[in-house]
Amino acid sequence: MALKAADLNVGDTYTECLVEDLKRTQIVQYAGASGDYNPLHTDEIFTVEVAKYPSVFAHGMLTMGMTGRMLTNYVGDGRLTKYGVRFTSQVWPGDTLNSTATVESVDDGLVDLKVETTNQDGSVVLSGYAQARVD
Repeated sequence: MALKAADLNVGDTYTECLVEDLKRTQIVQYAGASGDYNPLHTDEIFTVEVAKYPSVFAHGMLTMGMTGRMLTNYVGDGRLTKYGVRFTSQVWPGDTLNSTATVESVDDGLVDLKVETTNQDGSVVLSGYAQARVD
């Protein structure tokens, strides 16, 4: 059933678990799918010894993609008209991510959403906005 503007109110939220216990394998699979083989995401020795991070970490676009899937699960495929994010913290192997879309306005068949993805500690790893046609 398609989401309708008449069913939405400012402040309504939709939350979804994006991933439980993100695996290194998933990060490497994303590197292969995207063609982004930056060693910060795939090479533990480089990341720890050269870059001085505690471990490899997920691509920002992997987090954005998983969050985008949450949005289309909520509003429906092909209905997003805008989507933008800011990456606010690294996503590490073992993280569990939850994402929430909050209705900010509904006008003329369009819904504006605030988007936030957090890790298992409640730290925001992605914040952003989306707009979708809901008529």
